[in-house]
Amino acid sequence: MFMKCKLITYKCYIVQVFGTRDELLEWVRKVAFRLGFVAVILRSDIATGAQGRKTYVLLGCERSGKYRKYKTDLEVSITGTRKCDCQFRLRGKPIKGGEGWVLKVVCGLHNHELANTLVGHPYAGRLQLDEHALVVDMTKSRVKPKNILLTLKEKNEDNVMILKKLYNTIYTYKRSVGGSRTEMQQLMMLLERDKYIYWHRVHESSRVVSDIFWTQPDSLKLLNVFSNVLLMDTTFKTNKYRLPLLEVVGVTSTGLTFSATLVLMATEC
Repeated sequence: MFMKCKLITYKCYIVQVFGTRDELLEWVRKVAFRLGFVAVILRSDIATGAQGRKTYVLLGCERSGKYRKYKTDLEVSITGTRKCDCQFRLRGKPIKGGEGWVLKVVCGLHNHELANTLVGHPYAGRLQLDEHALVVDMTKSRVKPKNILLTLKEKNEDNVMILKKLYNTIYTYKRSVGGSRTEMQQLMMLLERDKYIYWHRVHESSRVVSDIFWTQPDSLKLLNVFSNVLLMDTTFKTNKYRLPLLEVVGVTSTGLTFSATLVLMATEC
């Protein structure tokens, strides 16, 4: 629809009435997505009776405007920007004396090439409120991120989120749960809350945790019963702290395995 507006005069209207403002915005964003750009709200206002205030919404391309430099000339930085002063504009306003909204094409031209795909785009890949709630619920249920992403794309065929963005969303949620506590403080709190058996030691000079051991009470009960066979192995460079992770696995009389304990330690020795 927007591409056809290139051949229409400056003042042209799309002959379509939208029931509400939200319906208008949803339609514009879907059409923009299919064409290969992102439509954003540039300005909006609501009539309150004050002089000069009218109800409207002005939409444009995300690449409209110019980049504003926030750092001084003395600070050397290499930055990139998507903004190229694109003049694409749409204006939506309510119908006078009736119900609904109409859309006016102020300028239907772009001064840049449209994208072939918006996969990985930071704005187009944003989650809706219901999608964000779904990610939180599935994260609490310990669903793997790749399965969460697959579920999102099955529910919404226009979803262009990538796995890295999903990992960032999950990380942000987990950080919000911990509040102002550090990761180590959060871990200690959870171990105390769930009544785990744990022990740790710190460097005397820096007071930084160097080793930490924990095990679940049920695992200890299994270990007391099935202590004949224990498998012990250490993995390296599998966490951001670069600490070896020692896992002790026990074997039951039926051949099933259970995790006896986990230890993050400074050295394997």
